[in-house]
Amino acid sequence: MSCLLVVEDDPDLGIALRAVLGQAGYETVLADDGHAALRLLFAERPALMVLDLMLPGLDGWEVLDRTRDMTDLPVLILSGRTSPAERVRGLRAGADDYLIKPFDSQELLARVEALLRRSRPEQWRGDYVESGLRMVPERRSAVWQGREIRLSDIEYRLLQVLVRNRGRVVTTEQLLDLVWDSPDGAGRERVKFAVLRLRRRLAVPEASGAEDPLESVRGLGYRYRGPH
Repeated sequence: MSCLLVVEDDPDLGIALRAVLGQAGYETVLADDGHAALRLLFAERPALMVLDLMLPGLDGWEVLDRTRDMTDLPVLILSGRTSPAERVRGLRAGADDYLIKPFDSQELLARVEALLRRSRPEQWRGDYVESGLRMVPERRSAVWQGREIRLSDIEYRLLQVLVRNRGRVVTTEQLLDLVWDSPDGAGRERVKFAVLRLRRRLAVPEASGAEDPLESVRGLGYRYRGPH
């Protein structure tokens, strides 16, 4: 049974979508905002995503962009935005199909079936072969400068989030939300000490400047910049 991720902030529509897809034999998980969508995407590894664009927090465009950093799974945008320009934007941004609300349930199922038929069996990107780093998701480890390093689940998710956002600052609050599932921002010290542990795993001196791939940005958060 294929697992589908439905990202929809309207609770009534979310329930209706789950019912329609469930009756067709699909297992569904439901996210009502962008941050929850990314957490479920990582945890559930769905076969397809049904994505609304108007979401609280991270909007659908940002969810789509981050999804494409992680996987090539089919994405069906389900939106009330009807202009051709919006549909073109969605397809160019990486969506595989675009269905306008209100929609016919049978058309929705037909599009889902078509996308699943065309999808490849192995879609998740586990390798980041840049700057001497490769992530190995099946072993929760990383190959760094030619040597494999075993990581805890937290360390793996932390490194993964930073690498996906290479060159961009990821705030402490964002890391707490994405790595620790703590959207209220509680426990900021956890991030600091986890980064210190990760630096030790990578054998990077804490006071290093040029050699440190994990950059601390004072008052904001952290950035992965790779080795120099």
